Amino acid sequence: MFDNQSFRRGVEYELSDALAKRIETETPYKIISNRDRADTVMTGQIVSIDESVLSFERETGRALEREVQLQAVVNWKNLKTGELLIDNQTVSAQATFSEFQTQDFNYASAVASNNMARKIVELMQKKW
Repeated sequence: MFDNQSFRRGVEYELSDALAKRIETETPYKIISNRDRADTVMTGQIVSIDESVLSFERETGRALEREVQLQAVVNWKNLKTGELLIDNQTVSAQATFSEFQTQDFNYASAVASNNMARKIVELMQKKW
């Protein structure tokens, strides 16, 4: 489970779930619940969740499109050798949303979490 240092809660669950699913489907590794039986352990911390406006409606000044940016620090350790396979690597991901398309922050944070999970799995492709 990822930790979350931001004021937005729940994104850590989305990211942890997305990462577990990607690891299971895209790598030869399996997620297990018993740390004593694990060969490696991955930990991480969401350090920021930001939201910004990308475009405004001219007449009203209302936001047309917004963006959610996630930033996390990831560690992956080989428990057999003690080697850090990923050492405090900063990973960021973003996703856009528009209320006019019936999308909200939760939609964009789920997409950004999925994008971040993909990037973390790409980092795992390092030889060990």
